[in-house]
Amino acid sequence: MKTFYKFILFLSCVALITQSCSRKKDKFLNRKFHSTATKYNVLYNGNIALQRGIDGVNNEFTENFWKLLPIERMAVSEDIFLPGQSKNADFERAEEKAIKAIQVHGMNIGGKEKNPQIDEAYLLLGQARYYDQRFVPAMAAFNNILNKYPTSDKINQVKIWREKTSMRLDNDAGAIEKLKRLLEEEKGAIEGQDLADASAALAQAYLNTNSKDSAIAQLTVAAENTKIKREKARYHFIKGQLYNEFGKKDSANLEFDAIIDMHRQVPRSFYINAHLEKSYNADVSNVDDVEFQEYLTDLEENRENRPFLDKIYYRIAEYHRNKMSDSIAEVYYNKSLRKTTSDQYLKSLSYETLGNMYFDKNVYKTAGAYYDSTMTVMTVNTKPYRVIKKKRENLDDVIYYEGIAQTNDSILRMVSLPKAEQLAIYTKFAEDQKLKEIEARKQKEEALKKESLQSVPNPANNNPRNSIGFGNPPGVSTDILNTGSSKGSSNFYFYNSTTVAYGKTEFLKIWGNRKLQDNWRHSSQSANLTTTTEVDSLTGTTEEDIRFNPETYIALLPTKQSELDSIAKERNFAYYQLGIIYKEKFKELELAKSKLESLLDSNPEDRLVLPSKYNLYRIYVELGLHIKADAIKSAIINEYPDSRYAEILLNPQSELSKDENSPESIYTQIYNKFNDELYAEVIAETEVQIKRFEGDDFVPKFEILKASAKGRLYGFEAYKEGINYIALTYGNTEEGKKAQDLIDNALPILAKKEFISDNDSDKFNVIFQFENNSGEDIDAFIKILDEEVAKIDYFDLTTSKDVYTENTTFVVVHGLKSIGGANGFAELLKSEEKDKRGRTIKPKITRPYFAISSPNYAIIQRHKNLNAYLKLQ
Repeated sequence: MKTFYKFILFLSCVALITQSCSRKKDKFLNRKFHSTATKYNVLYNGNIALQRGIDGVNNEFTENFWKLLPIERMAVSEDIFLPGQSKNADFERAEEKAIKAIQVHGMNIGGKEKNPQIDEAYLLLGQARYYDQRFVPAMAAFNNILNKYPTSDKINQVKIWREKTSMRLDNDAGAIEKLKRLLEEEKGAIEGQDLADASAALAQAYLNTNSKDSAIAQLTVAAENTKIKREKARYHFIKGQLYNEFGKKDSANLEFDAIIDMHRQVPRSFYINAHLEKSYNADVSNVDDVEFQEYLTDLEENRENRPFLDKIYYRIAEYHRNKMSDSIAEVYYNKSLRKTTSDQYLKSLSYETLGNMYFDKNVYKTAGAYYDSTMTVMTVNTKPYRVIKKKRENLDDVIYYEGIAQTNDSILRMVSLPKAEQLAIYTKFAEDQKLKEIEARKQKEEALKKESLQSVPNPANNNPRNSIGFGNPPGVSTDILNTGSSKGSSNFYFYNSTTVAYGKTEFLKIWGNRKLQDNWRHSSQSANLTTTTEVDSLTGTTEEDIRFNPETYIALLPTKQSELDSIAKERNFAYYQLGIIYKEKFKELELAKSKLESLLDSNPEDRLVLPSKYNLYRIYVELGLHIKADAIKSAIINEYPDSRYAEILLNPQSELSKDENSPESIYTQIYNKFNDELYAEVIAETEVQIKRFEGDDFVPKFEILKASAKGRLYGFEAYKEGINYIALTYGNTEEGKKAQDLIDNALPILAKKEFISDNDSDKFNVIFQFENNSGEDIDAFIKILDEEVAKIDYFDLTTSKDVYTENTTFVVVHGLKSIGGANGFAELLKSEEKDKRGRTIKPKITRPYFAISSPNYAIIQRHKNLNAYLKLQ
């Protein structure tokens, strides 16, 4: 009977569940079943997946405290995904659960949803899509709730999420309008976390539209109402950053203090950066130095702050640099760099600051190395990267010319000293070198000795008794035991091969090879003893080593006047270049003034005097040294009245630097002649302008133009000679670097003289040759040729007049496709024609010609080897 009742009860339950599973019946049991299944099964699992995905997004996001923090901790990726693809498996699972809840448990009866959990399913769906950065589908999900479930208890959350999504779609203005309306209409009704979320979203919209003062007010509301400590710390920190932008340091410090007061309740990164930001806001001139240093030291020594030591060290370095303690600052910058960190921006700041410090100390090589390191941790092609790169490239010139100036100055100074002073200086130098050599050898031998001693086996480990676990007998010392006959268990000197070998080496070094006999110590008994007068026992080098002889260095000093003049000339040019670089590229006017004044005091060659004086005049004016400026202005006008510099000084308002007498204008005029193939005129005029503008930055450009014209007129060797001259003479200018690039890459290709086979080309020319002094009218011939060429409609033919040499000009027909076609075309021009009446018309063109492929034509123009080509035909 009991079994019967159980069976009846089971059937009833099955029937009840079956009835309640229906989504089409608006019964209490149906509604409760689907609501419970949605909430505690599908949505529960979906929300877990969503939270797991959010945690993943938070973990992947790296806070950049150097910039204004975003309100929401989420980095938007630029990756493009196809429809149906997801960036995150957790968000994909959350979306699947939301869709399942809607499809399986939705109870849309009579146009109304009877399952009160479906609106939350749509909310989960929108949030999953939002965090997966599919904002358009997310917007659709949120709008669906607003349209179908206007009475939902989640309606305010949905409105906030919709506007957050709208901002992600760049509709900040619309988001501001709707969020403001929501806060006004629901005033009093919306509170707690919802109010915090709405205010934070509105603050982000204000930040996106650069209304930062309005954002501060909303962040205040958000910070007061959120219960999530991490969010509270973020809102306070952003407010502090905004107040700093407005210059309100006191208000900013209040925000940072609010974070510091929360201590371990917030992420450590916010706590440390709040301390650092507050320290940056401190007025160092008014604070107690001892107290402030103790404050920074406490941050440094706190074990909890170890992950942030890179930033702490950088802050301490900045403090010492502002206090003009550069040596201490450098130590802390390097300590910051040595700390493993993913903060590339911090690394770039440290490297750049160290580079600037060394640049200010005129240690340009080291500064350049730091700038190189700076660029390795910067984003390529950004504006800061380009600034550093340009500064580094300019530094190459400074390093080069400073090296020349320092070396040549040193040589000239030494040469000017009396022989006795030279000898004294180099004697001290030689002795220093010898002492360094001795010290280096001592250190090396001590290291070898230490290594040998460390290789001696430990007697305790070698004792057979110890190896099996026996100790010493009571009352018997290790020394007594070690006097046994067993070599393996003794530390006796001669039983150890390593120490014996070391002893032999030391004996030979000190005593040399000695016979085993009485009185072996006497020098007369030495078989191969080298006295200390011949060999230094420490250095292993003879005292006659040329490195330790001062006469060696004196002999290297130049003595010929021509050599000294060349060194002085090179030094003067380096001074001039440094003066211009410091003035134009680095705006270091004091350094530029020093170099140019030193140049004028060094009896420079005439070509450098005038441009140096003019640049000094400009520097004096900018530095406010009006007396010196007036003096040097008068000197330029009186001593060089016909120069363009004098013209500029006499009439500065006319901007003569840009008129027809400026190098820019003259260069343009000559370049136009180059395009017109007036190469002889170009060469002559560039030579005049190079002499006229000696020392000007435009001179290398004239040199390039001159080399190009010579190449066109005289051939490859003349061009090569000109390019080599530019690379050597103007190596650190832009033109010099281009010349060197041509030498390395282009000239080896252009040097090839071998003609190619006609079968390897599909472009051919017909050439008519004219001698320039023959009196023939080349232009008249070209006119006739053009008329004949126009009759040929099955080829796209053109003509040109090309200079070959000073005495030879080519008239060229281009556009033929084969060597046979070229020869046939030329013969066609020479053939007779019949007029309409049948009368014979003599050909208009009967000149000799030769056909040539375009590549071979380029070779004969480049190497001027026409005769070599014609011999092959």
